[in-house]
Amino acid sequence: MVKRISRLIIAILSAVTLLASGRSYAEEAKSKPDAGDIVLRQMIGQMVLVGFVGNKPDDQGYKIVLDQAAQGRITGVLYLGRNIRSLKAVKDLNERLQSASLAPLLVAVDQEGGRIERLTKAVGFRESPSAASVAHTMEPDAAEAEYGKMAAGLASWGFNLNLGPVVDLNTNPENPIIGGLGRSYSSDEQKVSAYARAFVEGHRRNGMLTSLKHFPGHGSSAGDTHKGIVDVTQSWSEPELSPYRDLIASGDAQMIMSSHVINRNIPGAEGTPASMSPATLVGLLRKKLKFKGVIISDDLQMGAIINTRSFEDTVRQAVLAGNDVLVFANDKHPDPTIPDRISDLLLKEARTNPTILARIKESYGRVMRLKDSLYPSSPSAKVE
Repeated sequence: MVKRISRLIIAILSAVTLLASGRSYAEEAKSKPDAGDIVLRQMIGQMVLVGFVGNKPDDQGYKIVLDQAAQGRITGVLYLGRNIRSLKAVKDLNERLQSASLAPLLVAVDQEGGRIERLTKAVGFRESPSAASVAHTMEPDAAEAEYGKMAAGLASWGFNLNLGPVVDLNTNPENPIIGGLGRSYSSDEQKVSAYARAFVEGHRRNGMLTSLKHFPGHGSSAGDTHKGIVDVTQSWSEPELSPYRDLIASGDAQMIMSSHVINRNIPGAEGTPASMSPATLVGLLRKKLKFKGVIISDDLQMGAIINTRSFEDTVRQAVLAGNDVLVFANDKHPDPTIPDRISDLLLKEARTNPTILARIKESYGRVMRLKDSLYPSSPSAKVE
């Protein structure tokens, strides 16, 4: 633990020095090439969250992310069903990851309830109803208690980020990825806000972070961005922004996930997926809705993205659009080299593109402040 904290302090102080110096990255790299690269790679690493293959300490995929965490090359990991052998095994994997990590690690999972659950009763986890069922059978206070139990279970097994709640309005009940799976609370924006807040507060009380999704609204779609391009221009409506506006105003938006839907209703977005659109994430979410927290992308290996652009363009556009954390679930297209590929690409870009460098600095600051909220006793470090 002492060694980990020493490494972390050196990295953070170096990064803070560069941030406060007013010097360009090019100037820093010219005077201290190795130091400049190390600092920037640490910052870039805090923008990368990956899935991995394996469910045992000796599995090669797990060993790789363990090393990446130790080197500060990732900000966190995402669990899928393939990673969960038993609750005891999951807890062991997470303890090893946090112990080895250079900085506190985001350990994420999609545990919404209903059909979207990675931890199930098959491995001894307490399951929860779907969002649709919760809104139909419980008042918000009861829902908060239900979600508190969910969060307590996740926290006890080493998770600290649940990628929910879904705040998409159920405007198309036959939507194959939202309404059709019972993932939306309601078609009424006020009801969605109330139950989403219950989800957030239930998790917050148990030390868990949450992420509203899927901005700027996926509930009206007739398609699935996992499979390909989805355009909601004709079906989307302004009330779909209401839950975001409400939860940002009440302080219940810790993170917001950008979706891959195309929405031409947003000025300047045109035919660009929301996750790749500065008009959507900066113009609408940051400036108009006043969101100051972390923007996390939906999985950048989904069909709507990988079928339309290269890896290099995806990373570059996602960063320029305003995403602070880039998610690569490594589901159907596992690639353990992604953190290094991202680091190499953004390092090269930052040497010549001040906008990319500024975006890296901004994202690094937001992510580290978020982690401070998890472990407030020590700046950017969990001290035990």
